[in-house]
Amino acid sequence: MTDYGVTADGFVLKPVDVILSESFDRARAAFPGADLTSTSALRKILETAAAEDGELWKRLEDLYYANFLSTAVGDALDLLGEDTGLERASLASTGTVSVTLDDGVQGRSYVLPQGAVLVTADPVRAFGTVAPVVLDQGTPTADVGVVAFEPGPGGDVDADTITGIDPTYRSVYLADFGPADFDVTNRAATSGGTKDEPDATYRGRLLGIARNLWTVEAVAQAALRVAGVLDVVLSDPLGGVDVSQSYFDLFNFDQRAFSSERRVGQPYFFTVVVAHDFRWPWHTTGPVPGIFERVSTAVDAVRPIGIHANIVEADHIEVGVRATLVIAPGSDGVALLSSVRRRLATDIAALRLGGDVLYAQVVSAFVEQPGVLDVQGLHLRRAPAAFGRITFGDVPFQRVLAEGAVGENLVMGPTELATFVVDGNAFDVTVVTG
Repeated sequence: MTDYGVTADGFVLKPVDVILSESFDRARAAFPGADLTSTSALRKILETAAAEDGELWKRLEDLYYANFLSTAVGDALDLLGEDTGLERASLASTGTVSVTLDDGVQGRSYVLPQGAVLVTADPVRAFGTVAPVVLDQGTPTADVGVVAFEPGPGGDVDADTITGIDPTYRSVYLADFGPADFDVTNRAATSGGTKDEPDATYRGRLLGIARNLWTVEAVAQAALRVAGVLDVVLSDPLGGVDVSQSYFDLFNFDQRAFSSERRVGQPYFFTVVVAHDFRWPWHTTGPVPGIFERVSTAVDAVRPIGIHANIVEADHIEVGVRATLVIAPGSDGVALLSSVRRRLATDIAALRLGGDVLYAQVVSAFVEQPGVLDVQGLHLRRAPAAFGRITFGDVPFQRVLAEGAVGENLVMGPTELATFVVDGNAFDVTVVTG
């Protein structure tokens, strides 16, 4: 006999046919000789009741699985998040702005880079551009997408509210523009700030939440809660077994733990390497709080007295490809390249610190496009790493653009994050017709 309801294997839903069969048995016991043929009134009543009971069983199944983080959805997942102390995060507002060049010099191009900080009037709301904008006298106007730095409904602003480039950002990053300037406006309102992150994202954060105050997981979790942080790596040189440390295997393990002993009252530092979204500045710029300051504040909330965090920026390695793309006659080469760029941007954005760029993954981004016959001479590229920025581990340093052999993966160091710039110079693909 099958058990239904809550069992050792979870909740087992009772099917409607079983509910109806049990109803027939009870009817025969209560009314011997009752007519239960397909045309009888009693059967129609029992079938209607069985259908309603089937819906009740479905509701009971939903209520059972609403008690677990791995299976709860919607409001039930929100309630579990409240019990855990981690609320569902809001999404960032998005929109489009029009950028116009003023007082440009004839023959010169002006580039407004990705992540440029655009602001509204008081109260100030800051937005970052999602792509570079290149303007000159021949093309003085262009549209570009923007994303609010701070998630939530505050980023939903009306049309013609975004007024220009933040003065602090301009003085630091656009000082060589001279008298040239950009006029910025949003013809339509920005939207999306009232929406919340989907269940899958929220569930992943809840399942990964640390239950102890001072652990590596708790510190990483505090840093990952900061908007704009993609991944973190912690180095705790005195906090565990680390065979790369020079003092490993030099202790009497029957007298102390697997780590070096810290003197009472002596300050102790650990390192937090942070990879972040390119739109967020590392240090506070104008109205936009920097990743460094916000991660420091978040980690300070979970660190004990006398233990301090050294927050350092990860090496963001721009990757690209060099190849020859063979397409079918009649195919649009420009459109195919655009599709390949978008695919690579999506795939590489899913990588985390230390994640290698696989050759097969890049090949798939090419050959899975309709109209592509072959990709030949494919070499993966990486831009130079910033030397001496990471305080632990070996970070390769190249003075020129490094290019791997055909079939070779791009191996990232533990403190390196692979990034793909859609309009980057590392992407060099020649299109030929097969």
